[in-house]
Amino acid sequence: QVQLVESGGGLVQAGGSLRLSCAASGSIFSINAMGWYRQAPGKQRELVAAITSGGSTNYADSVKGRFTISRDNAKNTVYLQMNSLKPEDTAVYYCNADISVGVFRNRLDAWGQGTLVTVSS
Repeated sequence: QVQLVESGGGLVQAGGSLRLSCAASGSIFSINAMGWYRQAPGKQRELVAAITSGGSTNYADSVKGRFTISRDNAKNTVYLQMNSLKPEDTAVYYCNADISVGVFRNRLDAWGQGTLVTVSS
C-alpha cells in the first residue's frame, strides 16, 4: 500500500504565501513524476505544477513566477511554495505521484486526500 499525505493548506490573505508538503510512504520502489493539482468549486481539476525524478519542472501559466515546485527524493516528499497568492488560487490542492511499488514495480497513480487553500481578498 502507498499513501500520500499532504499538509500546509490554510487561510491566507491575498499577496501572502503558503508552502504545501506531500509525503509518500509505503511499499515504494521508486517515484517518477510528482505533481500538484487543484480543484476550485464548480471547476475541473487542473494541473498546477509537476516535477520529474530528475528535477525538470513545468507549471500552469496562471502560476508561473509565483509558485515553485521542488522535491526531496530521500524523503519521498514534494513541496509547493506559493507566493503572491490571489483569491483565484482558492481551491483544494491535491498531490499526485507516479510510483513504482513492491517487488514487481507495478506502476501506481497515487493521489493525496487534498488540502484546502483559501485566499481572502
